[in-house]
Amino acid sequence: MATDTVEFLPPPLDATAEQPPLFDGTTRLYTSYSCPFAQRVWITRNYKGLQDKIKLVPLNLQNRPAWYKEIVYPENKVPSLEHNGKIIGESLDLIKYVDSNFEGPSLLPDDPDKKKFFEELLSYVDKFVRTMFASFKGDPTKEADAAFDYLENALQKFDDGPFLLGQFSLGDIAYITFVERFQIFLSEVFKYDITASRPRLAAWIEEVNKIDAYKQTKKTDPKELVEFYKQRFSAQK
Repeated sequence: MATDTVEFLPPPLDATAEQPPLFDGTTRLYTSYSCPFAQRVWITRNYKGLQDKIKLVPLNLQNRPAWYKEIVYPENKVPSLEHNGKIIGESLDLIKYVDSNFEGPSLLPDDPDKKKFFEELLSYVDKFVRTMFASFKGDPTKEADAAFDYLENALQKFDDGPFLLGQFSLGDIAYITFVERFQIFLSEVFKYDITASRPRLAAWIEEVNKIDAYKQTKKTDPKELVEFYKQRFSAQK
């Protein structure tokens, strides 16, 4: 696993920035330091120690370069990965791709039961995110109860570690970037504590925060996040 060596983070590219050479043999992760989807792939990259193998190309999403959509990735979203002459997108696909196509410690267990449960976790995570985002337009308490009870129960599936599959894995990476943000927003705006009466969830968050690869990617400013979510979802002030 990668150490906590501080990595130089290049500044985000805006509409005035020149396009990096495309398909010149460099593997590039087009990302945003504030995007939870992109953060998933960033964590995976760092955990596997691929800082020298996968170059970060951060974008300013509020003023993104036209060449990104026109030449690199027509979906115009982050993350995307430039590797072996192609561009690959979608964060859940990318974390699996990086784990299976690059060197470094595996982020999926060999146990078939854990692999099956991992797919169950992935099948729910998009619903988890969509449900919480939708709930922010009103009172999210009911939806939050169900969503975080799911995680509390999922953390009881295996007894060989504090993480969703026992040991730190892609399952944890899929959820933590959103849990991090939801915890901040729900606490600040709705006075809702996601860890109340959920000891396993509380322990999980604490343990994930000890993982260097995750800590290196935590760039969210709580005040900025709360204001951004308030504006985006017209949540109560």
